[in-house]
Amino acid sequence: MAGGRQKGYLWLALVLCGVLSLLALSGPASAQLLGGNNDDASQDGTQGGLFGPLVNLFSPKPMNAAPPAPDATPYTVTFDVKGSDSALADRVKAASNLERLSDRPPSGAAGLVRRALADRRDINAALYSAGYYGGIIRIRLAGSPPDAPDIFERVEAARARGPVPVQVDVQAGDQFHFGRVNLVDARTRRPLTDAPSLAQLRLIPGEPALATSIVRAEGIIVDHWRAAAHPFARIVDKEVVADHVKKTVDVTFLVSPGPVATFGRFTVTGADFLTPGFIEERIDIAPGTPYSPQTLDRLRRRLLEYEAIASVRIREADRLDSDGSLPITIEVSPRKPRYVGFSATYSSTDGSALNAYWGHRNLFGGGETLRLDAQASWFGEKSEAVPSADPFGYKFAATFVKPGIYTARNDLVAEAAILREVTNAYVREAATLLVGVRHRFSDDLKLQVSLDLEQSQVEDSTDTRDYGIIGVPFELTYDNTDSRLDPSRGWRVSATVEPFAYLGDAGAGPTLFNGSVSTYHAFDENKRFILAGRLAAGSIIGAGLYDVPPQRRFYVGGGGSLRGYDYQSASPRNEDGIIIGGRSFFEASLEARVRVTDTIGIVPFVDMGSAFASEWPDFDGMKYSAGVGLRYYTSIGPLRVDLAFPLNPGPDDGDFGVYVSLGQAF
Repeated sequence: MAGGRQKGYLWLALVLCGVLSLLALSGPASAQLLGGNNDDASQDGTQGGLFGPLVNLFSPKPMNAAPPAPDATPYTVTFDVKGSDSALADRVKAASNLERLSDRPPSGAAGLVRRALADRRDINAALYSAGYYGGIIRIRLAGSPPDAPDIFERVEAARARGPVPVQVDVQAGDQFHFGRVNLVDARTRRPLTDAPSLAQLRLIPGEPALATSIVRAEGIIVDHWRAAAHPFARIVDKEVVADHVKKTVDVTFLVSPGPVATFGRFTVTGADFLTPGFIEERIDIAPGTPYSPQTLDRLRRRLLEYEAIASVRIREADRLDSDGSLPITIEVSPRKPRYVGFSATYSSTDGSALNAYWGHRNLFGGGETLRLDAQASWFGEKSEAVPSADPFGYKFAATFVKPGIYTARNDLVAEAAILREVTNAYVREAATLLVGVRHRFSDDLKLQVSLDLEQSQVEDSTDTRDYGIIGVPFELTYDNTDSRLDPSRGWRVSATVEPFAYLGDAGAGPTLFNGSVSTYHAFDENKRFILAGRLAAGSIIGAGLYDVPPQRRFYVGGGGSLRGYDYQSASPRNEDGIIIGGRSFFEASLEARVRVTDTIGIVPFVDMGSAFASEWPDFDGMKYSAGVGLRYYTSIGPLRVDLAFPLNPGPDDGDFGVYVSLGQAF
């Protein structure tokens, strides 16, 4: 095991060095390969784009370093914030350009004066945002206020003696709290019925009167009435009155809900790259349906699922038709039809893989997609079942999707592959074909019924056998999460039932059941702390263990199931200790996804799971692991590095596992 781990680390080092070297290239070939262009390199030699921050770690120049200003005026700034806690002092400093840009001196005395005058406004806004409406701000440049008649002469004189001293004194005063909060009709000034509650607005009398809460409440009010079929709802004005005696803030929102509306005619523009009527057929909003921004958002997200479409803009008319309906215009734009790319994955327990692909997003003009993949993999160690097997594998695959074969809700899905797969339990060479129809019941719920064909030769610890397998999988999926690669809310549920017409020499009868459920919950508005959980289980009934082909059995262990353990290692073994797989399995994972900065996050996690020889999980011999992950968040998803340790390892288990890939673990 130790020798295999050392080879794994060497492989990881070679991959990372190769990627960083490729990213550092500036020629057209490297730019096209990475999906960017040479404009990503800034004039100071730093790299932009997806991996720019990573490359710049090795650059001698700071990222986006600006040249010094002409006639620079150095200065030193000190703060004295009274009548508040350290958190407010930090907020004041964060709002100050004098503090934030102190290492970039402004141009001349005028530049320093402008910076100081702007700080009055910005620091005052910071005080308001924290509920301090009686603050006093005094800024001195070389001992004088920035609006003094002779301020330029004083700054120049001070500069001749060294950095200009700047003093910022802030007396925050008392924190104000909300008093009366009213929502009234802008025309009649009468209280509005069916208005959102103060709890929904987060404007509770007696709570700190944060200015940010008032601004946020405006959006909540407008969204409330728009969701109630009032497309032209708006805040006409607001009256914010601070009582400096009572230390309270009274807020009155003057709201114009506007008329109730229904959906009217839909007009599509920019869709000439698709077959006529493609977009119109997918607008399943009947005329007369009550207006709803959520309905429009679901339509927009559904259209964006088609790879041929780059953007969808929905424009609402500025007035209703005579029948009270609202005309809608949908503007779409195409993506580039062809694309190429590559990807790589690394695991010290699962092996590694490199994949190159080519694709077409609109093959015949009807949104058809075709993708060709060529993958080379390396298992990393000798297979336990077939020690003499070459550790290298391959897979050549073609995937085709044809939208709307019967109706707009039905898609044809086909995937063909030729592959060689090396694992600890078996070595397989196979040709596979999956052809099915996917039906969309709703934006979240889909059902796919397929024909699953496989012709393969599989070698394990006992012998080499040929298998012809015919299955009919039924796969039901539900997904209402807000992101594919980095969800922060919602549920993902999948369930598969696949009866086999033929299964090796066992004849007809065995059926596979497989299901998983994941859920995600963000505890804050900025989605900096997310709790994610996953459960998965499966069973094969109607056949003995050795009647099930090795590649169709269940295995647990590795980056896709139980991190920290070797690939497939948490699975049943024969009397010689060789992995043979099971007829059932159970897995569970829990992650706390914490963003430390906008681009860096840490993820402590725990996993558990095992495969079982019995038809149903008996939870005997469950394995557990724990670890921590590092996330680098990019525009297309998080780059994941996980380090996991087994908690109850057996004599054949390793000490830890390392996993590198794009996207969250689940």
